[in-house]
Amino acid sequence: MKNIIAIMALCITTLHVNAQNEGTGEDDFGSWFMYFGTNKVSDKWSVHTEAQFRYYEMASNFNQLLLRTGANYHINDNAIATLGYGFIETDPTFSAFDILGDDVFFENNSISEHRIFEQFILKNKVWEFKFEHRYRLEQRFVQDNYTKVSNTLHRARYRIQMTLPLTDIFFLNFYDEIFINLQDNAFGQNRAYAALGVNVTEDLSMQFGYLKNHFTGANFDRLQVGVFYNTDLSGLFKKKE
Repeated sequence: MKNIIAIMALCITTLHVNAQNEGTGEDDFGSWFMYFGTNKVSDKWSVHTEAQFRYYEMASNFNQLLLRTGANYHINDNAIATLGYGFIETDPTFSAFDILGDDVFFENNSISEHRIFEQFILKNKVWEFKFEHRYRLEQRFVQDNYTKVSNTLHRARYRIQMTLPLTDIFFLNFYDEIFINLQDNAFGQNRAYAALGVNVTEDLSMQFGYLKNHFTGANFDRLQVGVFYNTDLSGLFKKKE
């Protein structure tokens, strides 16, 4: 009888672990659809606008909505300081519901996050290569909508980006970004990205790329489609003579 109980316990434990592994979506090729805008309002100031829709699978199985905005102060052509806010809604379950232990998580198992961030960007050019260094601090106010537990987290990020023009229309873009937690385990994640870019107009461009998103013990592959649209609204704020 003891042997039977031991075997049953082992089977239950194995099924529990497998359920957790199968629910991550790590083996699926997901997608991120993104919009970024820099909206100039004066010689020194602009407004950042951003929206991202992220999926566990190709354009299906919702993972995350990210909305972000901020005020940019252009110190000069190669240095920008930003203070911003973001709202993030995340579905942490790969399937419509996952059974983990004794808890059943349905579609309302979402995580809501309000985020404040401070950012500094430096740009430089080496031959034809355009480099951008982005330093960001984040204060994250996170709530698990299933358990109603809230937490405040702090994080630092650094991204180095390189852009190589191929023609007046086409360009290549690469970046690597590391996330450092300022509490508990230091390593958060690392994102490596490569893309082909197209300058549609002087103010509009698109990028079609691949992202490898690495966490401790997990790696995710994502197709990225990004739209970058910059506008000059400074004329609306100038006083009429």
